[in-house]
Amino acid sequence: MTYPLKDRRIWVAGHRGMVGSAVVRRLESEGCEVIRAGRETVDLQDQHAVRNWMSQEKPDAIVLAAAKVGGILANDTYPVDFLYENLMIEANIINAAHLNDVERLLFLGSSCIYPKRAPQPISEDSLLTGPLEPTNEWYAIAKIAGIKLVQAYRKQYGRDWISAMPTNLYGPGDNFDLQSSHVLPALIRKAHEAKLAGSDHITIWGTGTPRREFLHADDCADALVFLLQTYSGDVHVNVGSGEDIPIHDLAQLVCEVVDFNGEIRCDTTKPDGTPRKLMSGDKLREMGWAPKIGLREGIAAVYRTHFAEDDPIRGASVVNI
Repeated sequence: MTYPLKDRRIWVAGHRGMVGSAVVRRLESEGCEVIRAGRETVDLQDQHAVRNWMSQEKPDAIVLAAAKVGGILANDTYPVDFLYENLMIEANIINAAHLNDVERLLFLGSSCIYPKRAPQPISEDSLLTGPLEPTNEWYAIAKIAGIKLVQAYRKQYGRDWISAMPTNLYGPGDNFDLQSSHVLPALIRKAHEAKLAGSDHITIWGTGTPRREFLHADDCADALVFLLQTYSGDVHVNVGSGEDIPIHDLAQLVCEVVDFNGEIRCDTTKPDGTPRKLMSGDKLREMGWAPKIGLREGIAAVYRTHFAEDDPIRGASVVNI
């Protein structure tokens, strides 16, 4: 299929977040009108507010990137928030999209939807084949529900809507708050602050052996626009780099980029999370898409953007929606 974006009105739900803002940047070259709506405009957890707003704006397409996000600590501490808020956001938007006859909708899931012990690399058909990782199952269950809701609208009403599963993302606009951030931005902040403080070490959670895959948000946005234009199918599509790295090696890479020469210590009283999480990108690559930004290059760009010698946590704000 081909879905031209020129002259269409496209709502990027979650435009202030890292992924949403990257999608907005990517859409600027497509000749479309990008619709933005912050919390001050519409409360995405309020069903009536979402329905009323969408009936007025009438978008042709939606990229549903709005979500409450966070790392292991945040997920494990606030399970109600991560389950309830994400269920409300996605259900309200998807239902309102149906009521307003939205042509295309792209729902963003997360690689945590897959079973903890899924065969590696993880293919799309691994969904619901085993138990989830307990530390982030609340977020994962909400995202699985979103995927299934999109599939349900395809099946019952013939909606040409799709889902994509990004891997661990990083980039401009990331969350560097140590209480709620993901591993890569947390490592960047820890290494930078340790350098400024003259510390001889940084501490990472767990054993450092789990392996994770990372993709720059701008690469992710490019893949999402590609899917919005070209893909029509019931099965969600993995979006990743196709390469993973042990957390300890990632910490070492971050320290090199930041120019911090101290020791990396492992706090084994903290959880590791899933042992390995590498997604298969075969489906997307067979369609003709591949990432362009290398991990070292991407980390260096994020570091330059968000940190300065005289301001160790510039840009370290929590961005959920």
